[in-house]
Amino acid sequence: MARHPELFSLTIAHMDCDAFFASVEKRDNPELADKPVIVGGGQRGVVSTACYLARIKGVKSAMPMFQALKLCPDAVVVRPRFDAYVAASKAIRAMMDELTPVVEPLSLDEAFMDLSGTERLHGAPPAVMLARLTQRMKDELGLTGSIGLSHNKFLAKVASDLDKPRGFSVIGVAETLDFLRPRPVRMIWGIGPSAQESLDKAGIRSFGDLMRWEREDLNARFGGMGERLWHLARGEDARRVSSHTPVKALSNETTFGVDTADPDILDGHIWRMAEKVSSRAKAQDKAGRVVTLKLKRSNHTLISKRLSLRHPTQVADTIYRTARDLFDQVGDAGSYRLLGVGISDLTDAAEADREGDLLDPGAGKRAEAERATDKIRARFGADAIVKGRALR
Repeated sequence: MARHPELFSLTIAHMDCDAFFASVEKRDNPELADKPVIVGGGQRGVVSTACYLARIKGVKSAMPMFQALKLCPDAVVVRPRFDAYVAASKAIRAMMDELTPVVEPLSLDEAFMDLSGTERLHGAPPAVMLARLTQRMKDELGLTGSIGLSHNKFLAKVASDLDKPRGFSVIGVAETLDFLRPRPVRMIWGIGPSAQESLDKAGIRSFGDLMRWEREDLNARFGGMGERLWHLARGEDARRVSSHTPVKALSNETTFGVDTADPDILDGHIWRMAEKVSSRAKAQDKAGRVVTLKLKRSNHTLISKRLSLRHPTQVADTIYRTARDLFDQVGDAGSYRLLGVGISDLTDAAEADREGDLLDPGAGKRAEAERATDKIRARFGADAIVKGRALR
């Protein structure tokens, strides 16, 4: 139940699935329903998603797996099945597209929607249609989501996180300043540890603290971020929901619980990340011309290497081999705490992997084998075929 004086006049929404990866795993395996579930890697991996039973024990996304298992030793650890998550995401997206043509996905499990002008089409205000969306997700897909409804994107995203899981929260125009004033500024999307530290040094911990700063002073202290902070402190966000926002890059990275220099372990991570990037590219019908490898050493020094390909690719094998070559170029640089793989300079998949590689005659056959593997996984599940290197 939701009651609010502006409930039927607000049109900007943010829908965030509840513990998405873990919820898909529980849906597909009823034996997990009443158990704490962590989706992630092995002892050296990190938590991708934790269900709410595990979160009660303190488990959080991106937490090292060894730490998560100390907090919740009875948790069931499930390796990610990215193909299953992509399929569920596409089904939810299709439902959102029926509500409005203006859907802006942020990731597989969350998206903005602008439902302006849809009341005449559906015969019901946006709030009612959003409630029907989450009920339909539950009935047809066995998944739940939380809705944030407001008058701009910033506040809609804040609202969706207020009452999870299965929440429906509203922030109206009239209450915006009073709502924000006591809240911590870490609620601002994109405020990371370093930005939070800078704000702490300036004595800015709440939106109320931020409101007391003059616009010029914020700009002088924080540069370009100062202007954004001034507007967000007042609940102002002029960004429009756009279904045509171009995706600039696709990437995946992981922070190790224990720094490692083991080449077999690092190789296994490069392959798994290449597979995830490839899956995302295939799900979005995209391909990339540039492959990037990101490394962070034990002393927090960042290393980033990239290589432009002759032709764009979405094939995991090509992404992996290119990233592996980039890793070999780094040489023996000691232990690492973070590793990431990505593709950029994206184009439509129709342009991908058109020609063979004269320097690697086997590339075409491996690409064909990978596409055959994709079809088998789509029919029988993500674990139907697993590469040996993925088990490292």
